[in-house]
Amino acid sequence: MPALWIAHVTVTDPDAYAKYAELAGPAIAQHGGKFIARGGRFVQLEGQERARNVVARFPSVEDAEACYNSPEYQRALDHARGASERELLIVETNE
Repeated sequence: MPALWIAHVTVTDPDAYAKYAELAGPAIAQHGGKFIARGGRFVQLEGQERARNVVARFPSVEDAEACYNSPEYQRALDHARGASERELLIVETNE
């Protein structure tokens, strides 16, 4: 079943985070991920607000998790650590 990769992010170092975004996009695509929302307008109804919200669709939870654990994504993630506060989750869809 398809899965959604959902990230809620507050960027604290825009230059370092830009390098993360540059590297993360290709790593996500390499694992079958496609962005369906990336930093667009949002309405926070509950919980902690984060200025940047990203949703990518993957063929499966396993594909999304493989992406996260891949050397390519981990290399990108090195630039996000210390440059952002983030929550990231993968959730299986009903489709």
